[in-house]
Amino acid sequence: MRLALGLQYDGAAFSGWQTQPNGQTVQDYLEKALHQFVGDPQLPPIKTITAGRTDTGVHALGQVVHFDTDIVRPDISWVRGVNSFLPSSMVVQWVKPVSADFDARYLAFERTYCYALYTGPQPSPLVANKAGYLQIPQGQSLNMAAMREASQCLIGEQDFSSFRSSECQSNSPIKTLYEVGIHEQGPWVYFVFRGSAFLHHMVRNLVGSLLVVGQNKELPAWLKQVLDARSRQVAAPTFMADGLYLVRVGYPEHFQIPEPELSGSLLPGSLFKP
Repeated sequence: MRLALGLQYDGAAFSGWQTQPNGQTVQDYLEKALHQFVGDPQLPPIKTITAGRTDTGVHALGQVVHFDTDIVRPDISWVRGVNSFLPSSMVVQWVKPVSADFDARYLAFERTYCYALYTGPQPSPLVANKAGYLQIPQGQSLNMAAMREASQCLIGEQDFSSFRSSECQSNSPIKTLYEVGIHEQGPWVYFVFRGSAFLHHMVRNLVGSLLVVGQNKELPAWLKQVLDARSRQVAAPTFMADGLYLVRVGYPEHFQIPEPELSGSLLPGSLFKP
C-alpha cells in the first residue's frame, strides 16, 4: 500500500532533507519515527520519497512525501502515532492512501516557494532562523517598483544557470517560472516564486540579486543581463537560508492531495490564494 503525507518543519533544526551519516536530517527523523510507529523491529526500514529536497535551514509548510508499507492503520492513527515520535520542530499534518502510481517527486508539476525577509534598522530576535534579514536604515525602504520591474524577465521558460549552485545535480538549468510576486507589509517583504521546478539555491540566488536592484545598486535591466549571461559569477551572492519556505507542491487533481495548513506560520495566507 502506498501512503502520502504532508509535512511541516523548521529547517533550522536539521541538516536539510536528504539522509546523511550524522542522522540529523528531516528524512532521517521521519523514517525513524515511521519505523518506531510501526513497532516491529523485524520489519525493514520504511524508505521515503519527497517532493523537494530542501537544504539546511530551509523550512517547509507543504512538503509532500510518499512511502510504501504493508501496515494498515487509520489515517489519523498514522498522523498522531508518527508525530508522537517526532521532535517538536517537525509535524505530520495529514496522511492518506494514494494509488501505486503516485510519486511525490516526479508527479509534482509545480512548486511554490516563499522567501520571508525582515527589514529594519535592527534584526528581530523573535524571528531568528525563521526569516531573512536585511538592514534598512530608519526612514528608508527598498525600491519595490524596481524589483517588480526586474522580476518580469524571470517569467517563462529560462536558462537559470546564473542562479544555479555549483553543487546542483539537475540535468538541465532550464526551468519555467509561472509567477514571481513581491509583496510589502510594513517591515516585511515576501518573495513568492511559483514554477515547474527549481535548481539548487535558485530561489536564494534570485532573492539576492533582486535585493541588489531593490537597494538601487543596479537598475532593473541589470537582472536580465545577469540571466542572459548564464554565469553564476555575475549574479549576487547566495542569500541566507533562514527565510526560505517550501509552501506548496502541485499534483494532478485526481490525487486529491490536501492543501497545506498555513495559519500557524509567519507567512500571510492571502499571498497564496488564487
